[in-house]
Amino acid sequence: MISKPDKNAIRVKRHERMRFKLSGTPERPRLNVYRSLNHIYTQIIDDVNGVTIVAASTVEKEIAAKVEGKTKTEAAKIVGKAVAERALEKGIKSVVFDRGGYIYTGRVQAIADGAREAGLEF
Repeated sequence: MISKPDKNAIRVKRHERMRFKLSGTPERPRLNVYRSLNHIYTQIIDDVNGVTIVAASTVEKEIAAKVEGKTKTEAAKIVGKAVAERALEKGIKSVVFDRGGYIYTGRVQAIADGAREAGLEF
């Protein structure tokens, strides 16, 4: 029987390697991305205090209404803009991007592009 590699376990391992070098501070918190099959979630996290400052996802009612009928990549861009707007309201202008072990393309890149368009610096 052919054994198939567990892609999520490989991604988690890659994420742990990245997180060893990457950390969010109160001045420059970490923008984390989690991508499920149908939804995308983002959080801005202060790792020093262990606090989630801002979050946004396609599951939220106000964002889900905007995303209705759009592709997953377009939805990710809307979520990126939403999290950036919320961060700017809290006074956060610059973040460290944590792609969560995912390849920087498609929905992950769309989140980053949407956040940059809304005024967040990476």
